[in-house]
Amino acid sequence: MKLADKIAQAQGPFYTFEFFPPRTDQGFSNLLARIARLAELKPLAINITWGAGGSTRDRTLELATLTQKEYALDTVMHLTCTNTERGSVDVVLRAAKEIGIQNLLALRGDPPRGEEYWIPTDPRFEHAADLVAYIRAAPEFADAFSIGVAGYPDGHADFAGTEDEEIAFLKAKVDRGADYIVTQLFYDVDNFLRWLKKIRASGITVPVIPGIMPIQTYASFLRVTKLCGTHVPDAVQAALDPIKHDDQQVKDYGIALAVRMIRRLVAEGGLQGFHFCTLNLEKSVQRILEILGWAPGHAATPHNRLIAESPGGDPTTAPATTNPDLLVTPAHAAHSAATGLAHLAAPTAPGDTGKGEANYAATWDEFPNGRFGDVHSPAFGSQDLWGNVRAPPAPTADVTALTVAFLEDGAAHPFSPAPLAPESQRILAHLLRLARAGLWPVGSQPAVDGARSDDAVVGWGPARGYVYQKAFVEFFADRALVARLARAAAARGGVVDVLAGNCAGELRTSVQAGERNAVTWGVFPGQEIVQSTIIELESFLTWKEEAFTIWTDWAAQFPPGSEDRRRLEDIRDTRWLVNVTHHDYRDADALWRFLFEEVGVDGPSDA
Repeated sequence: MKLADKIAQAQGPFYTFEFFPPRTDQGFSNLLARIARLAELKPLAINITWGAGGSTRDRTLELATLTQKEYALDTVMHLTCTNTERGSVDVVLRAAKEIGIQNLLALRGDPPRGEEYWIPTDPRFEHAADLVAYIRAAPEFADAFSIGVAGYPDGHADFAGTEDEEIAFLKAKVDRGADYIVTQLFYDVDNFLRWLKKIRASGITVPVIPGIMPIQTYASFLRVTKLCGTHVPDAVQAALDPIKHDDQQVKDYGIALAVRMIRRLVAEGGLQGFHFCTLNLEKSVQRILEILGWAPGHAATPHNRLIAESPGGDPTTAPATTNPDLLVTPAHAAHSAATGLAHLAAPTAPGDTGKGEANYAATWDEFPNGRFGDVHSPAFGSQDLWGNVRAPPAPTADVTALTVAFLEDGAAHPFSPAPLAPESQRILAHLLRLARAGLWPVGSQPAVDGARSDDAVVGWGPARGYVYQKAFVEFFADRALVARLARAAAARGGVVDVLAGNCAGELRTSVQAGERNAVTWGVFPGQEIVQSTIIELESFLTWKEEAFTIWTDWAAQFPPGSEDRRRLEDIRDTRWLVNVTHHDYRDADALWRFLFEEVGVDGPSDA
């Protein structure tokens, strides 16, 4: 059914869920199980994203086919103008029609990796409004789809014009046939309400669905808000500062904040529909809907809760450190009592049994930490947000100078959208030694032997736990050094692992397919051991592909044929990405002795 029709018929609150196609087959399979569980919350529709430049086209269509046909969920497929020609648009639109999809979200998108400028492949598709107009003008597709478009309450990160000019672009999308607007994520409700009034005054009358992204971890919150240009109110930052080292409190605060935002948007903005950016996780969205009382027939996870009326009847007005699951209003308590026993009697979903706890399938990857998550997780790997994540521009092709400046002063670096992590200060001297030798580090962590989980530098996860890390470092090396590293690691009999690959697809590794190496784990009260960062062959290969496209991005910032461009392309074509992990986490210097004393990696650079 068309989403515009469902919105028009909605008699109360409604919501949609957004997912992205996972990078791995294991993650794809587990996402399907996750979507099946979230479908019990009765979303009006679900959204499947489309990667920059159509990079996830096949996966997007595959996932949309399953959700629309097999799961009978009305699916909104994202479609971008980037790298789009009229013929390819027709192919995708016909495929969508064939599988029963009646809903699209039309976006401009960003260039595919390796393109330095947004240059439309077909001049007819310069803006999302052009894509909307094309669909509406084609007799084959004009009435086949309900079309949504994106709005940006805090402004689009790539738009240099005024707000009035941006609203004019939004109105053009609506005037050309868009049925509704879904907004980019935001946390400033006052600004959103001001923006909403302003677009209404411009003549935009179609439904507006606010985009809600619950805060999952402090690190991901910083990354997303920076990349999207999202304004963070002082009150939100002040609430996060004292709890940013406790992942559970951050997640709980994110839930409470989302509930407060939604209640204000309903009361002050007259809105009834919301779009949840799930990041392929499920528990935060589930808890938000339960607290709001919008989850039909779905009882919260059983535990003792306090029946209390906060001021205004709002449990989320409690301090940020309060777990919102531990408070309940009298009305919600009565509803839970009426439905809870029936829900608990229901059988668990296939594949959830034998996990040690009923909610294991929903919670096992709730604390992603570091780039190397678990390839089995639907949330594995960073994902662009409607095409907003790009490598920051680099002012020079002098890789060594830029890397040293990044390590010492936090200068922008194409391999890192954020400054050096505080924990890296513990190994900064070693990282600088590598960089100055022309072995540019792009990922690392120090060894940690049982630090408290609330440690300000290396802590993560719930409070009153202990966390551990094996030391690893990633850098770019030439073929000869890769061979020396591999021989030295083999001589250590498994104490050191080396993974190395180049852009041509060659691979040298001491890690076999299927082997899983947890390099970050935590022990917390009342829980199984949590392995939040795992290095294995498949995760390394996924990151390797991303890493070499960053070299292409960097080179593309310089004119074709220039010395800077040739230099960076030569690095891409001749260097290997190397990951070295030392398994003795109790010896903080073991990795560095191996590299500098046993292998002697810091010889003269040939770059």
